[in-house]
Amino acid sequence: MTGRPLIGVSTYLEAGTRWGRWELDAALLPAGYPVLVQRAGGLAAMLPPDDPAHAAATVARLDGVVISGGPDVDPSRYGAERSARTGSPAPERDAWELALIEAALASGTPLLGICRGMQLLNVALGGTLVQHIEGHVERVGVFGRHTVKPVPGTRYAEVAPESVSVPTHHHQAVERLGQGLVVSAYAEDGTVEAVERPGPGWVVGVQWHPEMGEDLRVMGALVRAASST
Repeated sequence: MTGRPLIGVSTYLEAGTRWGRWELDAALLPAGYPVLVQRAGGLAAMLPPDDPAHAAATVARLDGVVISGGPDVDPSRYGAERSARTGSPAPERDAWELALIEAALASGTPLLGICRGMQLLNVALGGTLVQHIEGHVERVGVFGRHTVKPVPGTRYAEVAPESVSVPTHHHQAVERLGQGLVVSAYAEDGTVEAVERPGPGWVVGVQWHPEMGEDLRVMGALVRAASST
């Protein structure tokens, strides 16, 4: 490949969004995501929710895929009853992003899941989630920080071999690992903070929000993998 790889990032679809004098439905993505892709050497493309039948054709035009953070995954996707602490479902986004994940896995397209994206990767491979944990949200709307420790010998540990403080804001976490995934980082309380799928394809999920920090290493690894496909 010559030039910068094209990295697609999944987005929100929000009703009644207001900016200036306008109030319209909008496809939204916090600017940190495309900025992180760009700083890591990639070209960023927004992927708003679409018909899941179009996911394979969409991924075929991309060099890499990022599944962004956002609302809680619908517990019905992993066979659980909804907890009172679980947020409202986003069925269109769940369906679209699951289809993107499946298409990326099938095609060998490098894939990075961020927060919800990591959880959805786990669900796509048959895993389950804990619907509420304490201590990983400083307060609603504010990112906190905590330390994550890499698991030696993993792809993530090759990128970030030392324990590092990361930006975090989540209240759900991986429970049972999806098929073929391994844990590649933990929080100090034992919460799974990164997962990956060993093998020739580049598939990594992180529970924290690298787009809210200055560390480019994880996104840089995705961009390098996307450059070589």
